[in-house]
Amino acid sequence: MTTEVTTRGAGTEHAPARWRWTPRGPLHLGQTLRVLGRGAEDPTCRVLGEDCVWITTRWNRLPVSARFTRPAGATGTNPLDRDVLVEAWGPGGEGWLSTAPRWVGHEDSWEDFDSSAAFSELPHALVRARHEHPGLRLPSAGNLLERAVVAILEQRVTAIEAVRAYRALLRWNAESAPGPAPHGMRVPPTPEQWRRTPSWQWHRAGVDPARSATVMRTVHRAAALERLALDPDPARVRTALQSIQGIGPWTAAEITQCTHGDPDGVSVYDYHLANYVCWFFDRAPGSDQRMLELLEPWRGHRQRVVRLIKASGHRKPSFGPRLSPQDHRHH
Repeated sequence: MTTEVTTRGAGTEHAPARWRWTPRGPLHLGQTLRVLGRGAEDPTCRVLGEDCVWITTRWNRLPVSARFTRPAGATGTNPLDRDVLVEAWGPGGEGWLSTAPRWVGHEDSWEDFDSSAAFSELPHALVRARHEHPGLRLPSAGNLLERAVVAILEQRVTAIEAVRAYRALLRWNAESAPGPAPHGMRVPPTPEQWRRTPSWQWHRAGVDPARSATVMRTVHRAAALERLALDPDPARVRTALQSIQGIGPWTAAEITQCTHGDPDGVSVYDYHLANYVCWFFDRAPGSDQRMLELLEPWRGHRQRVVRLIKASGHRKPSFGPRLSPQDHRHH
């Protein structure tokens, strides 16, 4: 990885710390980081284009906002091979910079998968998707508590409900993003800020008692999660996360897919995923068990296969009942 040194002593409200590096192989910023966001108004991740993404996070519990961009390369340079420039603002900005390459999947290698016998068994549509999207990476953001809160809020509800709840809770409990971040961006709350969240705010945000209790149990394990984030094995991390009451296989997989570049984690018990995958292979709906049977030939890389299905543009037929949003504020 060819790098330029950071701007030391920067990372303040006005002067960002900077790091520029040359990625190993093709990298598509927007496609890689989009998995961290939840819509155009996500308070912690904004994809403003293929080559401009803003995120907020914490480093040693200090606030950070960062902008990923791709400076112009030499004439004829493949856009996916251009350098990455990261600018970080806030008290934690300079310290956080060393983790920035992992956020865009710098350590994620598809080489073993691409050269495996299993890859040759992929349906033609997925082989084509791989060739058409060579810059797709799996991010390793490492921010376990932040991703855990997002995943817990998404349990058993629609995406609309979860996004609404997350935005409200951050609006009430989180500070504005430092630096020139887009309007409405906030820094994820610290464990202490989450602990101070009154019960009426959970209720007003539409979060039922089961999910708010799970968030609080997770927050109380914040120090352990910071240590767990250092474990490089996504499978071990998934197992450890499930020791927290209220976090099951679905939630654990949703977390490690973002924090550890988990190439194999599959979100079982998802309301849509099993049918989505089964429609791709079988042209018929199916169960979690059937989905896992279909993905078994690519064990070790099952999440990569799921990402390729999505990148292929596959759409399952739209019919049958939909999961309707519920307003828990009146329960």
